[in-house]
Amino acid sequence: MAVEWSKKVKDCLYEVRTAGATRRLYTNNVFHSQYNPNNVMQGGIWDLLILPAFGYPLNTIQRVLVLGVGGGTVLHQLQRYLKPKNIIGIELNPLHIFVAKKYFAVKHRTIQLIEADAIQWLENYNGEKFDLIIDDLFGHQEGNAERAIKVNKRWSATLLNNLAADGLLVINFGSNNELKNAALLAYKKMFSQLKSIMRLTLAQYDNAIGVFSKININTKVMQANFERAAGIKTFSLKKKLEYRKRLFK
Repeated sequence: MAVEWSKKVKDCLYEVRTAGATRRLYTNNVFHSQYNPNNVMQGGIWDLLILPAFGYPLNTIQRVLVLGVGGGTVLHQLQRYLKPKNIIGIELNPLHIFVAKKYFAVKHRTIQLIEADAIQWLENYNGEKFDLIIDDLFGHQEGNAERAIKVNKRWSATLLNNLAADGLLVINFGSNNELKNAALLAYKKMFSQLKSIMRLTLAQYDNAIGVFSKININTKVMQANFERAAGIKTFSLKKKLEYRKRLFK
């Protein structure tokens, strides 16, 4: 891929690489986000972050919080397929916000980008609760992506406390083990607040997407709605999105 833009800040190299209409954001060679305006669904792990929302009745998800924006791929997917009234994206890195706006075209009127520490921001938040929270908080260490915060008891409580009564929480974990050790599974009080809990994975990624819902999600309905809304008709994309799921509840 050709390098369209790059900037080095101290020991961090940021790059936007392109191939045709596809753009990718890299930080120290760690692949963060991919965007193609002609096809925002490309069979990546990001696609699974919005998949569970299709298990909800149409137009019920109106307020969305995304923690960790990167290049903004999931913001495009949310706006295009779910069309919520309000999407708030919290991103610590100002260069990621710059890239999201300039190179990934995150400019829709329903999207608000806030430069802040997502953990502190949510811990201090005292506003209207969210129908959907997506936790995609990752940093990088020695060329590898890793979660910026463990999903421990305190962080899990913060997330749940900001969910609406019928809300949905989706968390990107670095591995299956991280998900298994999450407080949301370990603590009975948190576990009992949730009606549906599942894990979504793609064979080509180590990540595990944790889904924690306050309503019962019918996975067959979820998949059918997802395919219809996203226009997944080609065999190649269906093959890329052959995700595996495990139901915990």
